Amino acid sequence: MLSKSILLSLLTISLFSCQSSNSISLVSGGNSDYTITLTENADDLEVKAAEALKDYLHQISGINLAISKEDSPGKKILIGQWEGAESLDKNTITYGVKDEQLFIRGGSPQNTLYAVYTFLENELGCRFYSPSVEYIPTEKKLTLSSSLQYSYAPPITTRTVHSRLFYEHPDFADKLRVTTEAFPSYVPTARVHTFHRFVPADLYYQGHPEYYALRNGKRIPTQLCLTNEAVFQIVKDTVASLLESHPEAGVISVSQDDNTQYCQCANCEAIHTKEESPSGSMIHFVNRIARAFPDKQISTLAYQYTRKAPAALKPEPNVLITLCSIECDRSAPIEEKCSDFTKDLIAWGEKTDNIRIWDYTTQFTNFLAPFPNLYTLQPNIELFVKNNAKWIFEQHSNQPSELFELRSYLTAKLLWDPTADADAIMNDFLEGYYQEAAPFVQDYITTVHEELAKDSTFFLFLYGDPSQGFGSFLKEDLLNYYDSLYKEASNIVMEQPEVLQRVQRARLSVDYAILENARRDMQQAMNNPAALSLQERLQRFEQTTQQGNITAMNEMRYTVKEYIQVYKQTLERAAKPNLAHQKTVNLLESPKKYANEDPQALTDGAFGGSSFYANWLGFEGNNLEAVIDLGDPMEVSEISAAFLQVTNHIVFFPEEVQYLASNDGKQFRPIATLPNQHPLSPKSKINDIQYFTHSGPAQTFRYLKVIGVNAKVAPVWHHAAGLPSWIFVDEVEVR
Repeated sequence: MLSKSILLSLLTISLFSCQSSNSISLVSGGNSDYTITLTENADDLEVKAAEALKDYLHQISGINLAISKEDSPGKKILIGQWEGAESLDKNTITYGVKDEQLFIRGGSPQNTLYAVYTFLENELGCRFYSPSVEYIPTEKKLTLSSSLQYSYAPPITTRTVHSRLFYEHPDFADKLRVTTEAFPSYVPTARVHTFHRFVPADLYYQGHPEYYALRNGKRIPTQLCLTNEAVFQIVKDTVASLLESHPEAGVISVSQDDNTQYCQCANCEAIHTKEESPSGSMIHFVNRIARAFPDKQISTLAYQYTRKAPAALKPEPNVLITLCSIECDRSAPIEEKCSDFTKDLIAWGEKTDNIRIWDYTTQFTNFLAPFPNLYTLQPNIELFVKNNAKWIFEQHSNQPSELFELRSYLTAKLLWDPTADADAIMNDFLEGYYQEAAPFVQDYITTVHEELAKDSTFFLFLYGDPSQGFGSFLKEDLLNYYDSLYKEASNIVMEQPEVLQRVQRARLSVDYAILENARRDMQQAMNNPAALSLQERLQRFEQTTQQGNITAMNEMRYTVKEYIQVYKQTLERAAKPNLAHQKTVNLLESPKKYANEDPQALTDGAFGGSSFYANWLGFEGNNLEAVIDLGDPMEVSEISAAFLQVTNHIVFFPEEVQYLASNDGKQFRPIATLPNQHPLSPKSKINDIQYFTHSGPAQTFRYLKVIGVNAKVAPVWHHAAGLPSWIFVDEVEVR
C-alpha cells in the first residue's frame, strides 16, 4: 500500500496532465498509440529494459504495447542508444518527452535498464519493496507532461548491498540499481584476504618460514613478509596465472589475511617507521604488483593495522584501496563517533581517487539482534561520497538479520541517491510492506533508536551482543514495550497471512532479545506467570525462522537449529535442582574482563549462550581453577559445566576438565578427568558449546574443585598463532 501523500501527489499530477494541452497520453480509454522501439543492434539488457517496461505498463493499465526494432512512423517509446541522441556518460540515466516521443536511456545498456525502473518509480508510482512485494498502481489513463526531462548521474558508480535478496534475485537488484554480486569484475578466487591463497603455508612454511611474518622472534604463517623478494615473485606469478585464467576479470585482490599479526622483521619495520604505518610495506608491495599489470586493477585493503595511510607513499593509479570501517561505533554517524576512521578516509582521499569503501551495517555475532543503526546509514554514505568514494560495498549480513527487507531496501536507495529523504523512503516502505501494521513497526524503530541516543556512552559494536544493551535500549521494561508493539502489529494483520509473516519476521529481533535476557535468571523467567513462557516464545521463534528460511544466527556458521537445540538444553538445565546454586566460589586463577570477573558467575543461575559477552567467566592464557563451597557435605552423583568455543576469537574448549572433592577444603581427591571430546583443529566448529559432565556413584563432600586446562596459546596454523587463548565457563551444576 502506497502512502496517502504519495498517492495524492500522483493523482494530482495525473489530473493536471489530463487537463493540460501540454501533455502526451501514453494510455487513454484502454488504448495506446505507442510502440516500444529498440535499435536494430539493441543489447540484451536493452531488450530486457523494453520487456520490463511493457510488463509494468500492462500491469498498470491493462495495455500490451508492442516491442519493435523497426523505426517506423508513429508514436514511440524509444529505449536505448538512438542515433542522433547526445552522448551520455556511462553512469548517467535520462528520460523525457520530445515531439510526443518518450525516450528512456542510459550511458550503458545496464543504465538503460536502471533508467526504465527509475521512470516507473518516479513517474508512474511503482514500488519494488522486495523480490515478492511490489506496489503497482492501476490507471486507465497514463499521461506525461510534454516538457518532461529527467537526467541523473549517481555519485556512487558501483553500489553493493551484501544481501541475499539481491544476490539470489538479480531482477530485484536491477530494480534497486545495485550489483548482483559482492565483487563484480573480480577474479572469483581472489576477492579478499588472499595472502594465504597466494603463498599457502602447507606448501611453503616448513621449508621457507622466512616467507612469513616475524613476531616476537618467531616466523608464523599469519601474514607474509612483504620485503622478501621470493614472496614478491610467487605472488606476481600467481596473480599472472589467475588473470590469465580469468581474462574477463578486471580486478584482483592482493590483500592481507584477516588478522593483525603482520611482519615485524627489520626490513618491514624500516618501511613502517618511515611511512608511520604498517600500510607502508603493504602499498610498497602492492605497487610493485600493480606496475607489472598496468591494464588491471589491483585491489588491496586499508583494514585494521593498514587502515592508516602511509605518510609519503601513494598507491599506483591502478591500485584500488578498499578502506574498511570495521572498528566503528554504530550508535551514531561515523563522522561523530569514529573520528580516527574519518581522518584515515580523508588521508587516503588525498592520495588517490581510487577508493572502495567496505562499510558494515549489521551485528555479525547476532544477526537477529536489535541493532538500532538505521539513522546512521545516510550520513555515513554522505561522508564516503564527500571524500570521493565511488565504489561502496555495504556489508549487510547477506543472511536475514533484523528488519532485513527494510535494511536492504533503504541501503540500496541511499546508495543510488545519498541525498534522498531517508525518512520518506523508510515510511513509504513500512506502509507498503507491513500495511496496517506499519505504525507499530515504526513505533518500535523510533523508540529503540531514541533510547539508544539517550545513552551517549554506549558503543554499538558490529561484534557485540544484545546483553550489552540490557541496561540501555534493551532494558526489561523496554523489551516488554517492544513486545507489546509487535503483538498489536500481529493482531491487526491476523487475517492477512502474508503480511502477518512479514511482521513475525520483524518480531524475531525482540523475541531473540527477550530469550537472551532470560538467561540472566532463567528460573525466574521460567516461572513468570505474566509473560509468554520461554518455551512458547522459543517455539514461535522456531516456526518463524523455518517459514522465512532463516538458518544462520551469526557469521560463524552457528545455525538457528543449533541455537534452538542449545536453548532447549539450557531450559532443561535450569529446571533441574543445582546443589551449587548461589554457593560461594573461590577462584585460584584470575579471570579477565567478562562477567565482571565475578567468581559467583559460576553459581549465580545465569546461563551463557553462543557469545562470550554474557554470563561466561573467561580466562586468558591461564587455567580455570575454582573451589565451590557447598556449605555442608552433600551426596553428589553428577557434576557438569558448559564451556564455549569461538575459534576466530581465540576461544577454545579446555584440553581437559578435572573435578576434585574435599571435606576440609584443603586436601582434594580426584573424582573425574574429562578430556575434550572435540580437540581443536583447522576443521573445528567456529562457534560451539560443550558440556563436560561426569555421572557416577554418589560421593559425599563439601568442597568441589573445578579445573579447566587452557591450551595457553593459539596453535601455529591459527590466524592468532602465539597469542594467548581463552577458555570460558558458565554455570557449574552439582546434583
